[in-house]
Amino acid sequence: MFKKLTKFIVNQMDPCKELVPVESIAGNEHFRPLYLLKKKTKPKTIFHRAPYYQRTGFTLHDVLLPGKEGKSIESIHQDSSQFTLTKTCADQADGGLSISFDPASVELKGAASLSKEFSITPQKKSVSLESLEELRREREINMDHSFIQQLQRRDISLYLVTEILEASEEAIYKESTKADRGFKTKLYATLCAQSTRDDKQSIVIPKGCTLAFRTIQIHIRDGAWDLDYFPAEPVRMQAYVADGPSLGKLGVVVTEINYSCRIFLELSSDLLLIVLNTIKAVMTDKNLLEELSQKMEEVPEQNDGYELKTESPDLQGLFSTLQHSPRDRVLLAEGITYVLDALHELMEDQLLLLLESLERKIVSQQLKLVEILLKHGLDKGQESFLVDSELLSFPHEEEQMLTIALVELSGVQLQEDGSAVPRDQPFEAVAALFVALYALNLLSGSK
Repeated sequence: MFKKLTKFIVNQMDPCKELVPVESIAGNEHFRPLYLLKKKTKPKTIFHRAPYYQRTGFTLHDVLLPGKEGKSIESIHQDSSQFTLTKTCADQADGGLSISFDPASVELKGAASLSKEFSITPQKKSVSLESLEELRREREINMDHSFIQQLQRRDISLYLVTEILEASEEAIYKESTKADRGFKTKLYATLCAQSTRDDKQSIVIPKGCTLAFRTIQIHIRDGAWDLDYFPAEPVRMQAYVADGPSLGKLGVVVTEINYSCRIFLELSSDLLLIVLNTIKAVMTDKNLLEELSQKMEEVPEQNDGYELKTESPDLQGLFSTLQHSPRDRVLLAEGITYVLDALHELMEDQLLLLLESLERKIVSQQLKLVEILLKHGLDKGQESFLVDSELLSFPHEEEQMLTIALVELSGVQLQEDGSAVPRDQPFEAVAALFVALYALNLLSGSK
């Protein structure tokens, strides 16, 4: 919920996407002005356009040599005006839907409403670049600091937080799904024996919580440090589609997937099964997902003597394979990382629904449906459009409901007649769902 809120705030207040939304409320205090961050080596993706940063736990003050007596670098902070963002919305879906809460029973048709509500006042805090320049001339980096020495040895880029948006007052973000006569859009009961008729979720955003931040890169050499005011633009992969004319943003998504997942096309069926079983295991265990993500990100940075270790039996098969396949190790790790990044963008409920879809062998049809959704301007507003109703026709009614719920959680409301209504510019969320479906479809050998 917190990530959805911060992404919405950035979309509303920073159309140029120079601010990076904070993705977890835990540790938000590490993204304050003058904090130092590391940028992960993995590139931006179509479903996650902001860079990936990691906190270091250190501030610029921690790694500078002492300066003039009595002068604190905290004095270079600047506060600016506040902005209030308020959102209240409710979507109503009437009739025509029937959801299976239990294999032996089917709920009656009914209606459901989904609502979101919040009012938050972000305040901008920044560091004067002119003051930073003065500080740069006056104080050098402590090259004996163990953190700096490790950065130099590993050639890791360092970034300084120069601007943030923070919550100036405590705020509450609420979401609710209300059911009438048994209807429940989120379909928890597809995978659980019990269900609730009124699902409410809320999160308290404390005063001073960092919502988004901006950085500038620092270059360190022999104690001196410079700020990179004009960073080089990253080389972007050329967007093309091999067959036929460009399909707009869908073409960009397809190109990115084909490039990032190209190694999967070269794997044997046995190895594809190992990768699939590993990904299925981490989809039900958040800690395991984090462990696999971290280990896969480390693989390209390690030499041939590096040994992948884990205490989890669910990861051992993949790790053993990677250990004995040095030729494909980096490409395979990068492909898996790309898929895991897409899974990170989905909700936990969606991961469970995806696993159920895999068991029911309906992933390939869901993939075609989501592909059609991406052809429309999902980031242009809330204009409704029609998709082929045949794509919503499944052998069993609960499979249709499962698919509607899966797409709904990515921000597109579907009806049985094929009408679709996007909410909150859901292009990135739908793109992440498309990547997940593509990967599961490919790894499972579906046609």
